[in-house]
Amino acid sequence: MLPEENELLARVLKMSGGEHLIVQCTDGKTRMARIRGKMKRRMWVRENDIVMIAPWDFKDDRADVLWRYTVSQVEYLREKKYLPDGL
Repeated sequence: MLPEENELLARVLKMSGGEHLIVQCTDGKTRMARIRGKMKRRMWVRENDIVMIAPWDFKDDRADVLWRYTVSQVEYLREKKYLPDGL
């Protein structure tokens, strides 16, 4: 699953409790993200995981987590240059 328009890749920096995370995005911004209810029950998100987010239209410092990538998916993203080296 590759990011489409209005979607970004991000690394989870910190778990803020509940379904909230602090993520470092590929556009250089740090955002508060929340795990949607549908995803919250299906997969676990930990610190340093790579996730796909969708920033909110009305508040740019917030986002929703859409997807968590596995280790092999992250390697593929790095090979295809979707993920910068610093992230």
